[in-house]
Amino acid sequence: MNLCSIASGSSGNCTYIGTENTHLLLDAGITCKRIVLGLTDIGIKPGELDGILITHEHSDHIKGIAVLCKKYEIPIFATEKTKNEMIKIIGEDKVSRSLFKTVTADTDFNINDITIRAFNSLHDSVEPVGYTFKSDNKKIGFATDLGNYNEYIVNNLRDSNIIFLEANHDIRMLQVGPYPYFLKQRILSDHGHLSNERSGQLLCEIIHDSLKHIVLGHLSKENNYESLAFEAIQYEINSKTNYEAKDFNIFVANRDQNSQFIAI
Repeated sequence: MNLCSIASGSSGNCTYIGTENTHLLLDAGITCKRIVLGLTDIGIKPGELDGILITHEHSDHIKGIAVLCKKYEIPIFATEKTKNEMIKIIGEDKVSRSLFKTVTADTDFNINDITIRAFNSLHDSVEPVGYTFKSDNKKIGFATDLGNYNEYIVNNLRDSNIIFLEANHDIRMLQVGPYPYFLKQRILSDHGHLSNERSGQLLCEIIHDSLKHIVLGHLSKENNYESLAFEAIQYEINSKTNYEAKDFNIFVANRDQNSQFIAI
């Protein structure tokens, strides 16, 4: 399986996951034009997409979906509540209900040679989920927009060979930054976003010998730096596990351009 982040951050999120036979997007929170350019850079035509999986209905995850799906008639996979909320936000006239396929948490489904499972996550949206992808005995775990995590989320992410994990903010930057008090409280809540430290702590619970790539995503532009996220993850791994951070390919997904293309 392959993974490439096309965009990741509070301004928009879109990730490619695929095999030789199957091509998927996870979220479409940037413009259709940017998505097409990102796919072109990795040799994928938008008409080749087999589906778009949606984590939740916030605009930084669905912004480009109406134009993209209308133009290329790509199936949209989302939970029932997320589907209904998306249609309400986007408009009945801009996205056809016939394109939607309903996803149920904790129930496997297949798109060609990829087995996919949605799992419930903790975020302030109607029915947020993370996803795991399995093909040819390999696994990708994907979890962003997490206010917190629990054993259920940890268990879903275990045994991943690639993990894409939110590292949204540095707590100190957020606390002294320009955001209004209510927004700071929302981000810090159990239904907000994971800090760098909490992201590292979650990672320490799922790290194992066959984990090869760690992608840090959904960084806040105002409340984080790539170096802070990277250093926090390194510290957690080096100080709290029997592993060393240098033994893994760890990188931060960029908000404006494709990440490195990784394969397992």
